[in-house]
Amino acid sequence: MSKPQTIRKAKLGKIELRLVSSGDHFVGMSDGKIICQGRDEEAVWSQLYADVLKSRPNYFGYDGARNRFLHFFRGGFASSEYASKEREYKLASKRKLDAIATPQDAVSASGLGEKIWSVFQSNMLSPFEKMRVRDALMGPKSDAFIQSVARFTLDGGQQALRDMEHVLRPIEAAKWTVVTFLPFLWRPEQHMYLKPEVTKLYAERVGHPYAEMYSPDLDIAVYESLLDLARQTEKELVDLEPRDRIDIQSFIWVIGKYDGEPSRE
Repeated sequence: MSKPQTIRKAKLGKIELRLVSSGDHFVGMSDGKIICQGRDEEAVWSQLYADVLKSRPNYFGYDGARNRFLHFFRGGFASSEYASKEREYKLASKRKLDAIATPQDAVSASGLGEKIWSVFQSNMLSPFEKMRVRDALMGPKSDAFIQSVARFTLDGGQQALRDMEHVLRPIEAAKWTVVTFLPFLWRPEQHMYLKPEVTKLYAERVGHPYAEMYSPDLDIAVYESLLDLARQTEKELVDLEPRDRIDIQSFIWVIGKYDGEPSRE
């Protein structure tokens, strides 16, 4: 039998997490105490994070998240109030973008900056972020930015993310909100829009590793953790029938930030 070996370490506040390989299974440990075990490395690591996060005061899990969402929108994703407050304006932005160009077209197109700038006229970005986006889309590197966004939409890779950062960093626009907005609209069944703080708060409340994984750096590992959070949320809400990640992103926003009045439907 092979000797147990620590293969991963992380800090969750002051708590040390360790993943130990022990023969044919893995052990998740928190400050030296065994928390969970299993045969799948990623599953045990995720479970370790989730179990430790449950001890935090703002944790209420996916059931609590569901209850909060249904408190505001009793009809769930099928609610007319939900559609009018959270979904329809995002679909309108998607329709506008789709009418301008597909990602397949945009990856080699030029001169789309002014048209695509019109897509950003919603409340999904802050006024400051919009100013920076305008600089990117109206500046000399507009084509490079749009083409790299389109490549990221198509392949979701680190290189396209680096290319966007190269264009955006000099104008202080290398933000997750900026780089994920268009991919999310082009392919909402695949991509996610990242509002960092509200998403981090949501992850803490449901016990997902993204809560500690997040970094403002444009690192593909952060985005992959976001996608894992989206997939897990989809699984937990399957009976509510989310149609795409527009619904998932809206759900995250409601849980993390929403202060509207309860639904009267």
